[in-house]
Parts: sequence; C-alpha cells; structure tokens
Amino acid sequence: MLKQRIITALILAPIMIGGIFFLPLSEFMVFIGLITAIGGWEWAKMSGLKAPLGRIAYAGLIAGFIAAIYLFDQTQEESVLYVAAVWWLLALILVITHPRLESVWQSVPVRLLIGLLVLIPMWVGFVQIKSYPYSNFLILFVMLVVWGADVGAYFAGRTFGKHKLAPKVSPGKTWEGVYGGLLTTALIAWFGGQLLQSETNIQLDVNQWLMLFAITFVVTIVSVVGDLLESMMKRHCGMKDSSNLLPGHGGVMDRIDSMTAALPVFALALSLFGWNLIK
Repeated sequence: MLKQRIITALILAPIMIGGIFFLPLSEFMVFIGLITAIGGWEWAKMSGLKAPLGRIAYAGLIAGFIAAIYLFDQTQEESVLYVAAVWWLLALILVITHPRLESVWQSVPVRLLIGLLVLIPMWVGFVQIKSYPYSNFLILFVMLVVWGADVGAYFAGRTFGKHKLAPKVSPGKTWEGVYGGLLTTALIAWFGGQLLQSETNIQLDVNQWLMLFAITFVVTIVSVVGDLLESMMKRHCGMKDSSNLLPGHGGVMDRIDSMTAALPVFALALSLFGWNLIK
C-alpha cells in the first residue's frame, strides 16, 4: 500500500503542479474542469447511480455546466460563490445533526443536486483565484491551509484526541484534532503574510493581518465540513473510497473533498473584501 501511494504521488505531483501553477488561465480552466468532471463521475456513484452510463452522463452534466459558465456567462461566477457559501452553511447543519436529517438528502436526485453544489463552485473558485494578481501565491496559500488543517488535525488527534467531533460521520476525528488544525493553519497564515511582505512591496497593517487570520479560520473550518460531508455520503452508501482511480490514495474526491469547500469560500472572501490584502 505504501509503495502504491508513493508511486501514485510521484506520478501525480508533477502533473498537478504543472497544471495548477504553470498553465495560462484558459488552459487552467480546462485542466480544473477535467478534475471536477472526474469528481462528478465518482460523486454519481456516491449518489446511488450504479450504471456506468449514468455516472458518465452525470460527469458530462458537470462538464456542461462548467462549459456554460465559461462560454456564456462568466459574470455569474460570484453568484455561484454566494450559493456555495449558503450551501456549506447548510452542509454544516447536516453534518452536525447527522443522522437526524438523513431523510432530507438520502434520495438519489437530492444527492446528485448536492454534487452540483459541491463541485461546480470549486471550479469557479479555482478560476476566480487564478485571475487575481499573485494568483499562484493565493492558490498555494489556500492549498497549504487545507493540507495544514488535515495534517495538524491528524497529529493533534492522535496525540491528544479524546472528544469525538462527529462520531456518526467520521469516528476518527476529534475536537482536539480540529484545534490542532486551527493552530497549524494560524501558523501558515502568519508565514504566508510574512512571505507576501518579503516578496512584494506590500506591507500589511493590523486590520489586514486580522482579516488574513479571520479568512484562514473560516477556510479551515469549512474545509473540515467538506471532508465530513464526503465521509457522510460514503458512509451512507457503504463506500470506503470514492473510487480506486488513484492506487493507494482512493479516488479524486478523496483528495479534493476539503478543497471543494475551501476554494469557493476563499474566493468569495477575496471578492467581498476586494482582495484587500494586496490593494
């Protein structure tokens, strides 16, 4: 298993780094769109679509929505981000109350609708961030926040974990893990702010530092919700991984579940504050 994980990571890492950080915007849109459509193919199975043709059709639907936004109405991107913010607030309620509200979302059509709310805003968030000044810095920052939240939670949970976070959704997660993740991402925010100041002519004032930490806090929390939502969906249909596309790593959704929540919320925060950190 470890050998498989290493081999897969060695193959995927240069592809992902090249695609995210070095492609121009138009090609970047297609690259992230492909990843999003594959995530849709996996989500279809979590939603109860067993037939391969149905799963392919759902992936095509995801791709169609993305193409429509790209080709016809990019002005609606911010509206998609607002919808995503409302959705992730609702998702938090579903996770906290699970399984009491399971009847609300257990039908196949509702789970398919949730997939649209999860995946399409992620693509929009990625694309919008890519269009900002210092886009690679911003994308790297939000990815490090998501990874830092996960790694910090893992080690803090293993070392100090006693109080279960959501035992009926993901039994291994603890509140101590959440606190460890928040501490880790606060450190990432501090280092990120210092790096921004050292590599540019930007000097952050007190309000901008507070904004940076506040945005990081919100993104950290919502990334946990993204992770828990996918765990809830997989547990409902008896799946361990979203697919076996990535040997040793599970599926694409297993790798981007936190990103699906973090990217649109981070992009919306930057949009709402006019990317105040660099202006």
